[in-house]
Amino acid sequence: MAIFVDRAAAGRELAAVLEPYRGVAARVFGIPRGGVVVAAEVARHLGMPLRAVVVRKLGAPGHEEFAVGAIAEGVRVISDEALRRDRIPPDELAEVEQRERRELARRGGLFASQVEPLDGLTAIVVDDGIATGATAEAACRALRARGAATIVLAVPIAPARWEPAPDVVDTYVCPHRMPEFWAVGAFYADFTQTEDAEVAALLDGDLGVDR
Repeated sequence: MAIFVDRAAAGRELAAVLEPYRGVAARVFGIPRGGVVVAAEVARHLGMPLRAVVVRKLGAPGHEEFAVGAIAEGVRVISDEALRRDRIPPDELAEVEQRERRELARRGGLFASQVEPLDGLTAIVVDDGIATGATAEAACRALRARGAATIVLAVPIAPARWEPAPDVVDTYVCPHRMPEFWAVGAFYADFTQTEDAEVAALLDGDLGVDR
């Protein structure tokens, strides 16, 4: 059941919900790739700088769509429950992580050119949806480590049962919390893969206003 025409439409709806944050000293961080498209609409609406926080999902070997964890700069999030459930050998997980760390470094070079101190600022972390929450948690932990005073996690859609850990996120915003949830893409009419060039163009445009 599609709720959003595309990521930009989801971003506009999410931006309206985040209106109370207008005027706050904040940065909007999109999770590449698709999350940056959503975040760009939020940044444009609120008049805030747009940034990227680079994260990589660690998929179960042979079933990459199922996350068992995620990594970001200086952050590693692993679900012990998922490892036990899927009986993933340590050497196979290590192989997945090594591959994803290479991609994390590549995307970091492309998208995270504006690394700045966040002391005293609010970080609004945006993705196009939540599935397991691993990538969102890794992103929020990475920004907290950079000094963000407040972390707001904002997504258009997520499973109704999912909530972020209180030590990771200060405020969680999600206008569509779905009791039945299969995959983020199922709620978009157009969920075409976002390319590196589109993400780079959005970030280079820096749609917000520096404070």
